[in-house]
Order: sequence, then structure tokens, then C-alpha cells
Amino acid sequence: MAHGLSHYLRQAWKKPDMVALREKMIGWRESNTITRVDKPLRLDRAHALGYKAKEGIIVVRIRLLRGGRRRSLPGKGRRSKRRGSRKVLKMNYKEVAEQRVARKFPNMEVLNSYWIGKDGMNYFFEVILVDRCSPSIKSDKELSWVQSSHGRVFRGLTSSGVRARGLRTSVVKAPKLHPSLRANDRRGR
Repeated sequence: MAHGLSHYLRQAWKKPDMVALREKMIGWRESNTITRVDKPLRLDRAHALGYKAKEGIIVVRIRLLRGGRRRSLPGKGRRSKRRGSRKVLKMNYKEVAEQRVARKFPNMEVLNSYWIGKDGMNYFFEVILVDRCSPSIKSDKELSWVQSSHGRVFRGLTSSGVRARGLRTSVVKAPKLHPSLRANDRRGR
């Protein structure tokens, strides 16, 4: 059975060459936090998420610090029964990365993102951005819907946002999550 290029790229990323990836990450750590790249590192993943090598679509690499997502213990004062540190952020790292990139490029819309690596201190993601006003995007049948959507990453409409909101579970198993937690609260009033 013959396989295409994307099949072999997918297989290669299941067990990546860690020596080469570490060398790349050393360079990424020294570069800016948000850096525009010429072409995606994981071409198969980018194409699966909607990337096309055409005008109006760019790829951006972002470096995100790991940790610091837990509430610190109270110093002085009374001892609380809820003293243990607990996770307070409802978003996953990928969603945080998408939002930071969207703030850096306000004229573009986040299409999707994917993981490219992590080291002891950082997570690295590549985010696919689409220019709403580009004529090549307006004429593209698959991407023309982007021109009418604004701030979808901040409304939790990207793939990682939908996952963070718990909308991948069925309505039967988690009825209060659908259509949203806020809508479910309003329903009870």
C-alpha cells in the first residue's frame, strides 16, 4: 500500500528526533516570544488544520513559560481550610498561546494551532493566522467564512477553546456544559 508524504511526516512526529529538536529549541529560546516563520515545522499537521501556502495565511511560533498556573499559598494571617494550592486557570496552554498571538496580530484571525515542542521551561506552539481582508481569502471557498468572524479565539471557538470548555463530551454525559455554562445558569432563572 502506497503512502503519501503527509503519512510519513505524521509517523516521524510520533517519535521525533529529540537531539535535532533540542537544538532547534535552543535557538527558539533566544529568539522573540512571538516570531513569524516562513513555513510550518509540522507541515502535515498544518495542512490538516487548514493551512495553505497562499497570500493571506501566515504561521507564527510562540514560546510560553510553563508553570505558574497554581494559586500560591497564603503567607501570614489565618490558616484557611482551603489552604492547598489549586489550579485556577480554566484555559489550556494552547488556548493561552492562541490568545496572545491574536493580540499581537489584531488584523488577523486565528485559524488553529498545534504543539511543536517543550523543554524544561517552555512550551512551543505554531499558530495559523488568516487575514480577513485578503482578496485571496475572500475568493477561497474553504476560508471565505473567516471574513465574517471576529475574535473567535476570545470566544472559545477554536479547537482548543472548544476542548477547554468541555464541549467535546456528549450532551447526555455533561448536560450543563451545552450550549454553555452561562446559558445553563440563565436557564434556571
